[in-house]
Amino acid sequence: MRLALLPLLFAPLLAQAAALVACTEASPEGFDVVRYNALTTTNASADVLMNRLVEFDAQSDRLQPGLAQSWQISADGLTYDFHLRDGVAFHRTPWFTPSRPLSAEDVLFSFRRMLDPTHPWHATSPSGYPHAQSLQLDELVAKVEAVGPRQVRFTLKRPDATFLATLSMGFTSIYSAEYAAQLQAASTPERLDSQPVGTGPFVLKRYQKDAVVRYTAHPDYFAGRPALDALIFAITPDANVRLQRLRRRECQIALSPKPQDVVAARSDPTLKAVTTPAFMTAFVALNSQHPPLDRPEVRQAINLAFDKASYLKAVFEDSAQPADGPLPPNAWGYAKGLPSYPHDPALARELLNRAGLPHGFQTTIWTRASGSLLNPNPGLGAQLLQADLARVGIRAEIRVIEWGELIRRAKAGEHDLLFMGWAGDNGDPDNFLSPQFACASLRSGLNFARYCDPRLDRLIAEGRRRSDPDERLRLYKEAQQLIHEQALWLPLAHPTAAALTRTNVEGYRANPFGRQDFSQVRIEDR
Repeated sequence: MRLALLPLLFAPLLAQAAALVACTEASPEGFDVVRYNALTTTNASADVLMNRLVEFDAQSDRLQPGLAQSWQISADGLTYDFHLRDGVAFHRTPWFTPSRPLSAEDVLFSFRRMLDPTHPWHATSPSGYPHAQSLQLDELVAKVEAVGPRQVRFTLKRPDATFLATLSMGFTSIYSAEYAAQLQAASTPERLDSQPVGTGPFVLKRYQKDAVVRYTAHPDYFAGRPALDALIFAITPDANVRLQRLRRRECQIALSPKPQDVVAARSDPTLKAVTTPAFMTAFVALNSQHPPLDRPEVRQAINLAFDKASYLKAVFEDSAQPADGPLPPNAWGYAKGLPSYPHDPALARELLNRAGLPHGFQTTIWTRASGSLLNPNPGLGAQLLQADLARVGIRAEIRVIEWGELIRRAKAGEHDLLFMGWAGDNGDPDNFLSPQFACASLRSGLNFARYCDPRLDRLIAEGRRRSDPDERLRLYKEAQQLIHEQALWLPLAHPTAAALTRTNVEGYRANPFGRQDFSQVRIEDR
């Protein structure tokens, strides 16, 4: 019954001549990207609606000019001067008509809002600013000031090797201060989340939760008007249905395909599989604040009980590399030779005995309802873990939770064992270590292991401060060793980033960070 209705439902989406429909796996949490950390939210907001001072080009592995056409860094590493492009236009929408182009005022608003507790907009985010908090930007940035109408200066309290790369992340997107003032005057600041305005290649037209997001091309985009007149996200949680819609031409791109669908697409003359090694790690976070998970030997026992090889074969169909720690192998700070926990149920039972748990214990496994790149088959993965834990006496109840609620409750630390994944944004190892293991990330909720250790925190902080790559590498390897010894995660996999497209889609590239760039995509007549 449901499938029979799909052609009628999506026929209007394809009626536009130069419209591209992308079947995506989940609804965005909102469009005020600084408030959220889910990749689906970044894709629907920062990637299509916004720009940043600098951008990270995954193809060249380098930072590129964004809204800033150039920048200078002082010899002591404390001062960053950014020179903004001239004539960058904000979106013109039914809810806002800009009277001026981008200026230093917009950059000041965007950062002071996050970093200054006394700023009028700081308290308008009920969930705080998770990325800014976990990366401790408020403790790093001494001040942000306008040196001229199109020149902005950041002054840091101490050198930080990651600062420039951090400015390419989605949460550092630049907002319109003029639009914010309009909303504040109308006492409607919440509309920044539902009626966003940016400088990006597309303009939000309409959003229907759990159904569709519609965008139109930004005609005055500073990098050139997109080839597409319209972009549509058809929210389709089921990977099987995404593939069906792609084959029926109801969408031209299907994101987060199942591994077997990528293989099948390579023999389908109407489809293309676009892939790249992902800068991501799938894992199960072990909540170290929930007894008996607060004991390292219990967390180690969980790692030893799990048959990772069988999991990779069943869930990823051997399309992913096994993970032995937080960083993917394509990260320059990856600790080579870090030992993996072997599949050893006997040793797992011995550790539980030592911990005074000869009969095991009860716990819960949390997982999402729909599949994703980092968790292609949530139900099967949870069942495999449940079965392996049962063999050593750990009785785990599986709880399947809708993605938005899962993120919210996990950030509050309600979970025991949590299937989760993390995608880096800028190629720097700190982009994994600070959000997931720094003590400051307990405030933001991104530290899903709920672990705060002074030694680990010092290693991560020192890694950010040092400019010498060799010294940073030494510190990060020591941090990874400590994370491994404490068994804060059950590392699962480093997947392959993939999307399926129709053969007439040109210009689309898979991104190792899971980011989406549709500004150069076009549909050929074939």
